[in-house]
Amino acid sequence: MTRPARAVPPWLAHALRAQRGPVPWSAVVRGALGGGPLLLAAVLAGRPTLGVVAAIGAMFAGINDRPGSRRASVGRIGGPALAGATGLVVGTYAGDHVSAVLLTLLLTGLGLVAGAVSALGPVGSSVGTQLLVGAAVGAGMPLPEPGWQRALAFLAGAGWLLLLRLALPTPGSLAGGFRFDGERNAVAGVYAAIADLLDAAGTDTATARRAALTAALDHAQDALAGPRLRRYASSAAERRLHARYAAALPLAEAATALAWAGEPVPARASEGPRRLAAAVRGSTPTGPLPAPSRTVPALRALDDALLRAAEAFDRGDGGDLHSRRRSRTAGVRTVLGARGREYGLRVALCFGVSAALAQALHHTRWYGPHEHWYWLPATAVFLVKPDLGPLASRVLSRAAGTLLGALLFAGFAAVLPRPEGLVALVAVSGALIPVAARHFAAQTAVVTVLVLALVMAGGEPQASLGRIAETLLACAVVLLVGHLPTPGRRGDAIRARLTEAAGAAQAYLDHVLGESDDRAGRWALRREAYRTLAEARAAIALASAELPPLARHADGTDETAATLELLVDTVTAGAVHLDDTGRLDPRHVRRLTELADRLGSRGDVAVRLTPDHDRVVR
Repeated sequence: MTRPARAVPPWLAHALRAQRGPVPWSAVVRGALGGGPLLLAAVLAGRPTLGVVAAIGAMFAGINDRPGSRRASVGRIGGPALAGATGLVVGTYAGDHVSAVLLTLLLTGLGLVAGAVSALGPVGSSVGTQLLVGAAVGAGMPLPEPGWQRALAFLAGAGWLLLLRLALPTPGSLAGGFRFDGERNAVAGVYAAIADLLDAAGTDTATARRAALTAALDHAQDALAGPRLRRYASSAAERRLHARYAAALPLAEAATALAWAGEPVPARASEGPRRLAAAVRGSTPTGPLPAPSRTVPALRALDDALLRAAEAFDRGDGGDLHSRRRSRTAGVRTVLGARGREYGLRVALCFGVSAALAQALHHTRWYGPHEHWYWLPATAVFLVKPDLGPLASRVLSRAAGTLLGALLFAGFAAVLPRPEGLVALVAVSGALIPVAARHFAAQTAVVTVLVLALVMAGGEPQASLGRIAETLLACAVVLLVGHLPTPGRRGDAIRARLTEAAGAAQAYLDHVLGESDDRAGRWALRREAYRTLAEARAAIALASAELPPLARHADGTDETAATLELLVDTVTAGAVHLDDTGRLDPRHVRRLTELADRLGSRGDVAVRLTPDHDRVVR
């Protein structure tokens, strides 16, 4: 009798999973041209320690150098770099002028602030990370330069890689226009995702394809809505991309309605969006678009949207991005709310405890004559980041990656000439960072080699063994502190995300059932509803993959999020039907009522049908 195979625990499955995709050769080239040349220039100028700090800035910029538009990269790289420089200044002067106890308290307070800011999103998380790592490095790395010089060198390194990101072309960009290649690919991805959703209508993969469409729309929004000198698009090429993005929104709405119906659609229906995707990607004319049949309201809406898209492609006169407009007050509420408090407290505890332990070991001379205690709290910062995966998975990956990286560097250090060999190692490691980003352990191994090379280039002896010991100690601290009970309820951050998603769904429902003629407003509300739901689902998936003591706090939240998504899908299908007939179909009414009742019975969040909706739902 054979025994049934035991399922792999979610945290271990996450640790064993790696992202797939083509090699980002343009990012590889930028990484090779980042820290290595800066370190070489500093060594030739007789200021190797400044080159070390500049290379660290370039390394962090390389970690944040993600696919997307050039405009979006300004905030994604520049904002965290400014935070890292600030942390360097604060850490340097605090390390020089305050006692170990006060320094530990200061770093703990910074951890609370940085953790709360991290709740704002991926860029906020990078800002918090670089602020804390900069503070730890500034306080603990023995460098001869004052704080302001370290900060300028750090900014110079990050600025150099950002300049490479803005100036160097990416593969295939010259065919359709160099300046907006990231934006163009993002908009083309939206049309391709619409076509995939139409092909999946009536199949088991429809839900996953709809989620992929949401991700593509989010990515395109971010790519087009990055920082700009002017409020509106300033060139014909940019206005054309805005128009093509805006034309995709009614197509996405119709495709979602068709997928909601659960019936296959003719293959001809997806041909038009695919041709539009090719036209955007290659900056070519659309040519004739095959019209789908007009047998049901959603297919009629798809046909109408294709006609409007063809006109928009011809005119190219701009369009509203319908992007989320978050006020400063909303940002402050997020930072001070449940998400900010929960994450901030966890980061403060882990960073503060690791800094206190590092200070105690440092002042008792456990490190010997080499003063590099900053590695322990800096490691804790990366370990406590939830956007890198479940806690146990992060700890396992970090430990394995550091062990591999330290052993690799020990071998390189024994045979490479100095300093030229170290400079070459920094350049190679910088080039590998974009590829290694597919898995946290691989990225850790590459970063460990790079940092150990920089430490030795700065004049310190080989320190692989110490790095392994400090990393294992940081892993133990974060694993222990991360599972301690904290004030308030565990899981409040997830419930706050679900409440936000329910509020967006309610606003979308009210707009549609209120029979407003403002379709642009409807699309903006639809985008916000799906976007907040996607963020909630991502947070729930990570929380559910934690070890059981933490994962249990996410019990039931996935079902709530799934119900909210079904409700938003139904509202979208109802909106398309309302446009065509002026009333909801009985099937829409039954489904809306059922889903609202289901949410109410769960008690987590609520979306209500009010008396104001009666005329439409009768």
